[in-house]
Parts: sequence; structure tokens; C-alpha cells
Amino acid sequence: MVCIRCQMVVKDELEKLGLQYVSVKIGEADIVENIAPEKVKQLDVALRKSGLLLMDDKKSVLVEKIKSAIIELVHYTEEQIKLNLSDFLSEKLNYDYTYLANLFSEVKGITIEKFYLTHKIEKVKELIVYDELNLTEIAYKLHYSSVAHLSNQFKKYTGLTPSHFKKLKNKRRGTLEKV
Repeated sequence: MVCIRCQMVVKDELEKLGLQYVSVKIGEADIVENIAPEKVKQLDVALRKSGLLLMDDKKSVLVEKIKSAIIELVHYTEEQIKLNLSDFLSEKLNYDYTYLANLFSEVKGITIEKFYLTHKIEKVKELIVYDELNLTEIAYKLHYSSVAHLSNQFKKYTGLTPSHFKKLKNKRRGTLEKV
């Protein structure tokens, strides 16, 4: 689960099956009782219909928690973390960062840092497309040390400068308006 809508789907499916839960957070659900195997299968089928997967493998669950923590940090948290990313994840998930990093790389095929930066760049793209903030404000909002740092990272990941990306977006929009 990586969004609030996903949480709502999970809550709805749990309620349909008569399963009581303490909480449903991004990436996990805390169920009150032990679930019978047939209910687990029913829940799995229902979640798959909504495009979600039920995971009970500890490694997969931990990888999803890492992903959820990063997604929440980049997309839903306004404040800057007081620690570096490795310390933040270690503290949040109660695991040594080296273990988390190795596990994540093994399962996902990319590093945690690359996953984090990819999400930051996607957020930058989103903010550029919304056109409500200028590049300086976007750099500040996403905790870049400078506009130059944001621009360099953006170009490294997309092959475009932020201003060129914005021009492409405007050009595409203009073309659609002519239709």
C-alpha cells in the first residue's frame, strides 16, 4: 500500500470479511485476531482484484516498509528529516541500515538511495507540472541544498533540465488545446 486510497481499499476488504483491525497504515495492517487460512485466501483474492498484494514473507514485508517509509517521506511529509536517510530508516524500522540496504538491493535490484532519489525527481516533475511553485521553492520544499543541486540531479535522472522539462510540458499542453 503506497497511498491513502490503498488504505481505504484494505480497510473495506477487511470489514467485508468481518476481520477486526487495530490500524491500517501505508504498507501494513494490524489485525486483532489470527486469521483462518481460508480468510487469508479470500483477502488475498479481494486485494489482487484491486491491484494490491498480500505479503506475509518477512523479507518482502520489510522491503515494502522501506518503500513505504521513503514514499511517505518524499510525497506526504513537509518537514525535513533531522537525520540522514540511513539513520532515518534504521530508526523508523529498528534494523541496521546495512542489513536494510543489502536486503533492498537484493530484492528490488536497485539501491535504497536510487529509489529515494527517483521518488524525489518524480515529486519535482509533479511540482513542475502543477506550476504552482518556482524552482527555488521546489528545491526548498524537497530539501535540496540549492537550485543547482536540484537541476543537476534532475538532469542526471531525466536527461533534461527542469526548464526544458517545463517547456515540453507547456508545448504538449498547447498542442492538446489546438485539438
